Amino acid sequence: MTNRLYEDQLYVEPFVDIDEQRDGPIAHRYVHGGFADTDLRFSMYFPTADLYDARFFQPLMHIAGDENVAPTGELAGLGTRSIEFAFASGGYLVESNQGSSLMMGPPDITGFRASAATAQYSRILAAEMYGEHRPHGYVFGGSGGAYKTMACMENTDGVWDGAVPFIHGSHMSMPNVFTVLSHALRVLDGKFDQIADAVAPGGSGDIYLGLNDEERAALEEVTGMGFPPRAWFAHERVALSYTGVFAAIFGTLAMGDPTYFDDFWTVPGYLGADPPESLRGARIQHTATITEIVSTGEVRAMGLPVSITAGTRDSAPAAFRLSDLPTARLQGAFLSPRTGGATGERLMITGAIDGLLMLGFGGLNIEALEAMREGDDVEIDNADYLASQTYHRHQSPGPEYPVWDQFHGADGVPRFPQRPLLEGFDQVGVGNSWQSGRFSCKVITVNCLMDEAAFPWQADWYRKRVQRELGAGIADRYRLWFVDHAMHVNPSRYLSPTEGRDSPEGHGPTDTRIVSYAGILQQALRDVAAWAEKGVAPPAETAYRVDNGQIHLPPGAGERGGVQPVVDLTANGGVRAEIAVGEEVDFVGVASVPRGAGVLVQAEWDYDGSGAFADVEEVDGSSDSVTMRRARRFDAPGTYFVTLRVASQREEAVATPFGKARNLDGVRVIVS
Repeated sequence: MTNRLYEDQLYVEPFVDIDEQRDGPIAHRYVHGGFADTDLRFSMYFPTADLYDARFFQPLMHIAGDENVAPTGELAGLGTRSIEFAFASGGYLVESNQGSSLMMGPPDITGFRASAATAQYSRILAAEMYGEHRPHGYVFGGSGGAYKTMACMENTDGVWDGAVPFIHGSHMSMPNVFTVLSHALRVLDGKFDQIADAVAPGGSGDIYLGLNDEERAALEEVTGMGFPPRAWFAHERVALSYTGVFAAIFGTLAMGDPTYFDDFWTVPGYLGADPPESLRGARIQHTATITEIVSTGEVRAMGLPVSITAGTRDSAPAAFRLSDLPTARLQGAFLSPRTGGATGERLMITGAIDGLLMLGFGGLNIEALEAMREGDDVEIDNADYLASQTYHRHQSPGPEYPVWDQFHGADGVPRFPQRPLLEGFDQVGVGNSWQSGRFSCKVITVNCLMDEAAFPWQADWYRKRVQRELGAGIADRYRLWFVDHAMHVNPSRYLSPTEGRDSPEGHGPTDTRIVSYAGILQQALRDVAAWAEKGVAPPAETAYRVDNGQIHLPPGAGERGGVQPVVDLTANGGVRAEIAVGEEVDFVGVASVPRGAGVLVQAEWDYDGSGAFADVEEVDGSSDSVTMRRARRFDAPGTYFVTLRVASQREEAVATPFGKARNLDGVRVIVS
């Protein structure tokens, strides 16, 4: 790794407009500023000298536009204590708006140039504060921020010493993960609970049971493309949230292939030219009047999720009430103002909650949409959304993407008319990452097995690119860690439109299905720093295999590797126990930690599916393998999902809140 200063002719005159001491959440020096004649703004958080160990951490958010995220507790997967984590890890924290006050900007700017300039200027400030030295730097980001992290590590040399991209996609993520997902959401509407039950603990395991031919085909298609079936338990949140994400990028699809939408409904070979009854019945054309406009700030106050684009400004409209609504499924339909100041704009309806239409749109539309008023007439039409749902069938990216083989015949010839490949969709802002697999720093990637947006096989796709570039030297520079029972976002109060809103504790049933990956991300940042600075190699990569678009891990911690503990829970010796009221059930949980990944420090039991985990068992931190037992009676008939959640930590981190790696397992108890 060279030590040259990254130079950029755009960023030549830094300025500081706030420089002050702050007490919360921990004593630090806060510096805010930017670069003259540019849109780049930054915030930096410097610890007291006794906590500083000559390094910094630089998170990249999934969208640009905000350099003040750390105090909100929403920073790039780290959870609510990102500033404290950085200080406890010997570093200062650096964040920026990535060179743009909007959610997107010029691709090279938001991709790496603005972040590199910010990193280098932070070193100047650190040298002034702590004395002459070169701080080591570590960049990290998830989802869209992972693309940008990859752009940083692949397009600069000497700026960062290590990187942790997490929950990342591939060149073909967008729009294809959202098109195949929206197709499944339409065709399988009303069947997700039974699908989720099949893969829940003690379920049948047959996700296709009871489906008709069209439904089975849709489920096979989305599963073959990589959607993890266990994630369907959160189908409400998946539908609402990712229709909103799709809304933000839909305009790029429309501009990149504008004739597709007419061809879909008219040209043989496309689903719309000879539509099945379900597609014909889904068509909506409807006019109405706006009776109420609800802002992003107001929607947040109601405890409802908002579009990532609406979320950039509290005054942006996030939801409408209309004079009347059609009875068909509105998700994905476009709402177009026909009168008023926003005539000509289009907003995607991401979902409906109690008659409130939730909205998604591109960031550049916000100012026009703020001109909308009650009484404006609107039109609802979903023709383009329905057409987009099978767009992925008309792309053929080649053998590097075997999940597309399902759309080819035995001779390898595509079964559907082909469109030109859309370039640049891999980048959350065109050009943000080339994903070559070529870099000179140390890299650890963290990816989740239940990821509903960055389908897990894409981590393997990128690893193959790294292998091609580094060959036998891959172990000296790269690690891939998978996290089981984790989704694209950490558990939260809004994983479904209703879950947890009335729970002051903030927990809910979601917590019995998935775990937070924040602790593993924290440990990855500490490990990549030790690797870069001291040559201490991190624990081994996670062992896995890919089969039909799905990632599979070995059952035991020894064979699996990585850093996450493995849990195996049984009820009366199996994953399903059927008992009478008052009969005792014996629960046995075995937890173990992969070699070099630490010791077990906590076990928590939940017996009613609430996510409260009221039975907490502290583990003394002396072992990497523990067996736990419980006996319990159930006094009322019903089906109970019992969950055991464990946490491990590196020995040096025990008794701190950071670096806890969690996992869980569950069983089903049927009481009659």
